[in-house]
Amino acid sequence: MKKKKLKRVICALLLIGFLLAQIPIFINIYMLEFSNRYILSVEEASADEFDCVLVLGAGVWGTSPTPMLEERLNKGIEVYKTGCTDKILMSGDHGREEYDEVNVMKNFAKEQEVASDNIFMDHAGFSTYESMYRARDVFQVKRVLIVTQKYHLYRAIFNARKLGLDAYGVCADGQYQYSFAVRTYNNTREALARTKDFVWCIFQPEPTYLGEAIPINSSGALTDDK
Repeated sequence: MKKKKLKRVICALLLIGFLLAQIPIFINIYMLEFSNRYILSVEEASADEFDCVLVLGAGVWGTSPTPMLEERLNKGIEVYKTGCTDKILMSGDHGREEYDEVNVMKNFAKEQEVASDNIFMDHAGFSTYESMYRARDVFQVKRVLIVTQKYHLYRAIFNARKLGLDAYGVCADGQYQYSFAVRTYNNTREALARTKDFVWCIFQPEPTYLGEAIPINSSGALTDDK
């Protein structure tokens, strides 16, 4: 009897474990299905109007963007220049003096002849979720066009919409070819991040920093380093 009872307990635990393991899979499927309808081509985006283009950080090497960030910046600037908006919001990590994504992003855009006054920097965009939360509460964005690689765009749009933004996205893929190892790492990491952000969007915790409002319809100079 004890062996039969133990066997039933083990089977029950295995079943529970199997069901729990399916949760991230269903969350990923749901997030992809939810967000896919809001992904636009550059041509489709150019026919619409947005409060800003939001470019998400992706690492820098000193004063240069990584290839992945360069892709995002080039696509964001391309969309900006279609006239669908007159503001770009660069959101990234500037939590340490020696590491500064957003000034690198702004300088890159300025070199592409984007007016400095039209470029806003979110120095505390430490995660995709925090970037969307701060876009809403600090920069008072309502209608946003997000630019990042497609594998990341699903989560960015999902976060933004669950936080109340009227969000759309444009894919930044195509400029560089990444190795199988890099693609595998990015997709694995992203699958886990989607599960995490799904939970965060339910409870909606505040980001690391908020601060005073800097409306996106004001001047980007307000976000320059003091």
